[in-house]
Amino acid sequence: MFNEEFVKGMAMLGAGIAMIAGLGPGIGQGIAASKGAEAVGRNPEAAGKIRSIMVLGIAMAETTGIYALVIALILIFTNM
Repeated sequence: MFNEEFVKGMAMLGAGIAMIAGLGPGIGQGIAASKGAEAVGRNPEAAGKIRSIMVLGIAMAETTGIYALVIALILIFTNM
């Protein structure tokens, strides 16, 4: 029904769009790190608890970028 080059092109376009999802985790992790540093500056005694909560939040944010990378790689390598 569709030309093979068209399907490959759409897969590559989809992979590129999927990688746009990598912007969100980067911005979110930067905001989390800045707020964590700000919180430690205000309350140095709670640095350990703040750090553990911040690392957990950053790990949760990173999963979005990893999922986007996996989808992009699947789109690229299944259509070669």
